[in-house]
Amino acid sequence: MRVITAAEINGVMTFRELVETLRSAFRADIETPVRHHHSIARPEGADATLLLMPAWNDFAAQGHTKRGYVGVKIVSVFPDNNKIQKPSVMGTYMLMSGQSGEPLAVMDGQAITLWRTAAASALAASYLAREDSTRLLMVGAGSLSPYLIRAHAAVRPISEVLIWNRTEARAERLARSMDGTGGLTVRATTDLEGGVRGADIISCATISSEPLIKGIWLEDGSHLDLVGAFRPDLRESDDDAIKRARLFVDTREGALSEAGDMVQPLADGIITPEDIAGDLFELCRGEKAGRRFYDQVTLFKSTGTAIEDLAAAIHVFQKT
Repeated sequence: MRVITAAEINGVMTFRELVETLRSAFRADIETPVRHHHSIARPEGADATLLLMPAWNDFAAQGHTKRGYVGVKIVSVFPDNNKIQKPSVMGTYMLMSGQSGEPLAVMDGQAITLWRTAAASALAASYLAREDSTRLLMVGAGSLSPYLIRAHAAVRPISEVLIWNRTEARAERLARSMDGTGGLTVRATTDLEGGVRGADIISCATISSEPLIKGIWLEDGSHLDLVGAFRPDLRESDDDAIKRARLFVDTREGALSEAGDMVQPLADGIITPEDIAGDLFELCRGEKAGRRFYDQVTLFKSTGTAIEDLAAAIHVFQKT
């Protein structure tokens, strides 16, 4: 059994390849049981959580001989870890043979998650964002943000990037670190409204409890990519944005039960489940059209799925 580190994952991944791997995965037959949640009572401090995300398949990653695989991502959430200067969320990915169950590799779960999450947004943008999109607004400056910037630039001709964050200094640090990467001009901004109005693609990766993006700010033809707000009580877009846009999700099951940007408008009667125009399965299989005309506003909400983890893990295993 191999141990594959974050550095090794980063060394073999490219977003162009990973987007195509995910496209193939969403066209394939992959089993994804309901995510397992287990609470761990602790005598001192907040209770911990153990999450298990299994999946198995019989599809071939792009350009490789067909093989079956079984995988599971194991994530631990220990809220008090900041007191001992360790991350609160840590993860591991276990990849096994679909023929024998033999353990093949243990991988850094955080690296897998960062790559696959950003690649899923780029995959959606390949159907939903205008082909001439050159300006990206990144809302949020956390660990996922640089991955999202690079992912969107891999599928659209992005040349200008603005970064907005509640803490201005973090946006400025990220902008400095990414300026010039892949020919991008990257700057920080404090003007969220202006950034939204000037962007072709707006990508959000925050844990905001209140809507940040207002529908009135969205220009005709723009694409809104919502990656954060992963709980029903969190939200990145307002009702006007939801009503203006043609709506897409990664999976209906996840988005309609976990994502505040969908759950809250549904509860308030702003939208119905039928207003979801399509998911990544339907887009990748050609069953639903993405962007239908140039001036259309599109919105993609992701909550993540074990399909993406398995596809990314197979991709890494076959590359290392």
